[in-house]
Amino acid sequence: MPRRTLAAVALVAVLGIATALAGGCSAKPTSTAGQPGGTIVLGFSAWPGWFPWQVAADQGLFGKNGVQVELKYFDSYTDSLNALATGSIDANSQTLNDTLASVAGGAKESIVLVNDNSTGNDQIIARPGIASVADLKGRTVAAEQGTVDHYLLLLALAKAGLSEADITFRPLPTDAAAAAFVAGKVDAVGVFAPFTTTALGRPGSRAVATSRDFPGAIPDHLVVSRALLTDNPTGVQALVRTWFDTLAWITANPAAAVTIMARRAGVSAADYATYDKGTTIFTLAQNLDAFTPGSTDAHLDYQARKISDFLVQTKLIDTRPDLTSLFEPRFVQAVKP
Repeated sequence: MPRRTLAAVALVAVLGIATALAGGCSAKPTSTAGQPGGTIVLGFSAWPGWFPWQVAADQGLFGKNGVQVELKYFDSYTDSLNALATGSIDANSQTLNDTLASVAGGAKESIVLVNDNSTGNDQIIARPGIASVADLKGRTVAAEQGTVDHYLLLLALAKAGLSEADITFRPLPTDAAAAAFVAGKVDAVGVFAPFTTTALGRPGSRAVATSRDFPGAIPDHLVVSRALLTDNPTGVQALVRTWFDTLAWITANPAAAVTIMARRAGVSAADYATYDKGTTIFTLAQNLDAFTPGSTDAHLDYQARKISDFLVQTKLIDTRPDLTSLFEPRFVQAVKP
């Protein structure tokens, strides 16, 4: 599931390079989101916090909430970011980091829902003989350039008193990075579930850092274009209601839900079940708390300022994004408990 890309997508969004979309959009979806009863094109990619959208589609939950949705799965998460930033889709599941990068690059996007927080499913996995992040000094580490796993790597290195200059960074797409690690071509890798399963298939490998070590650092969201927000707020509300209806269905039908999500992920149901603790799906109450302004990592506005500063300091973006219209809490506020 190559997911979570930062600065590169912002540049592509601004320039509008059509070829950047080719990899994930061979069958281009058709959005009529701005028309009465039109179809909203919702993008998502491989991540445990986003697979519930497949459950929603399979169980007809979008229709029950009165919204027509074309669910568009992207093999490349980067392509989904570009698709939203350039208007090829109306909504997408993506991280706060990546949304900030896109907005910094000029994309008009708003966050309307918190899907989850990564609490262990993003990992820095090292070969035998490397017992800690400090041991990565002088080693070769692969990750997808600009992704949140690259971000996690930078956070972990900083915590250990190191920087990217202390390692040899090998930029590779997430799936290729995991494969290179298993093949012994790199010493460590930054990946997310389910590619953690692939990487941990290398005998003796272990996680030396995970997103659990940095609470709140990697939140995941439903992000919509400002055009959709303006033209079809009723449709946005229906998407948000559908999310919470889907979580209720999953709670009532856990085995069936895991089967659906594991099939979409391309892993066994048993493997998928191991991802549960590493992704904390947000309840309605947690959403309401997250959208409330505050001064801790639990509050999105605080986390956005913190991540923006980090992205500028590490030169992943040039300037801090305008946060004025980034968060739109009214849709989760309108959902009845």
